[in-house]
Amino acid sequence: MSNGRLAALSEAGVSIWLDDLSRELVSSGGLQRRITKDSVVGVTTNPTIFATALSDGEAYADQVAALSSDGASVEEAILALTTNDVRDACDAFMPVYEATGGVDGRVSIEVDPGLAHDTAATVEGAELLWQTVDRPNLLVKIPATDEGLPAITQTLAKGISVNVTLIFSLDRYRGVLNAFLTGLEQARENGIDLSGIHSVASFFISRFDTEVDKRLDAIGSEEALALKGRAALANARLAYHALQDVAETPRWKTLADDGGHLQRPLWASTGVKNPDYPDTLYVTGLVTRGVVNTMPTATLEAFAEHGEVEGDTVVGDAAESDAVLDDLERLGISYGEVVAQLEREGVEKFEASWSELTETVRVALEKGE
Repeated sequence: MSNGRLAALSEAGVSIWLDDLSRELVSSGGLQRRITKDSVVGVTTNPTIFATALSDGEAYADQVAALSSDGASVEEAILALTTNDVRDACDAFMPVYEATGGVDGRVSIEVDPGLAHDTAATVEGAELLWQTVDRPNLLVKIPATDEGLPAITQTLAKGISVNVTLIFSLDRYRGVLNAFLTGLEQARENGIDLSGIHSVASFFISRFDTEVDKRLDAIGSEEALALKGRAALANARLAYHALQDVAETPRWKTLADDGGHLQRPLWASTGVKNPDYPDTLYVTGLVTRGVVNTMPTATLEAFAEHGEVEGDTVVGDAAESDAVLDDLERLGISYGEVVAQLEREGVEKFEASWSELTETVRVALEKGE
């Protein structure tokens, strides 16, 4: 029997994705149970998730031993190990992919974040992942850096579906939307069927509150403290409204007439970091149709246990959300400074995560297990 709370969230228009993947999760039937009982229709991954899986599980021992025996480099081993898991997860989600016409049933894998400031290398890395996994329900994750925007366009233009990640600011999100539209336009010029291309844009939630709340605590006034826990939701809701503006443009409507699918917002980093906040804050507060919420296991289980769908909590909130960001500026908290810092730190965290994965694989190869 499916979980009623998660089923209600799905019925409200939110695609529930799990921010976790391991070989054991797939082989044990755990992923299938999430699909069947928890309304999970997709998965996102990152290097830290893979490193944890490799460190904690025995499921990789045989493949690591074989790679070690064959003299595989660390880079070759990472590609083999991670794409194996992602391919198996894609296969598990294939019925969902087919049932939803390709909208869901998606599995994401990340291009080496060390390439985040190299457009050509990012595109090359995306093509390699796409070809290696060789599944239509793959999404290749590309960070929304300045150099990432043209990489997003070029990758989409090749017919490769993309998960744009590491988005914090509204201006950057508008740039992502333009890169997406341009990519579809170029794909059409290249003779590619637009109906086979899908994309999501991962807007990071909890990290925004963490940084803003720290600055509000430093101010310490009653007005400042009253704004804690409100910035991230306001930012995400305004992003959704920016998407709706694009959806009304002739540029998009022409692409839609040619079979294009509108890029969906994906709420990422939805695990609540402040224990004073409800642990389902970034799920309940971002419910509307046509969005994705990718949840770490703890958040998914928290919502399954006590989460509530309180109707649409995004549409029609633009004025109130604008007021929150205006109030922050009036208190001296610069939106531009916050988002610039978060993007810089985000790339650094991605690179550190990749280094962790690299070291985990290197040690495993040396041990031959």
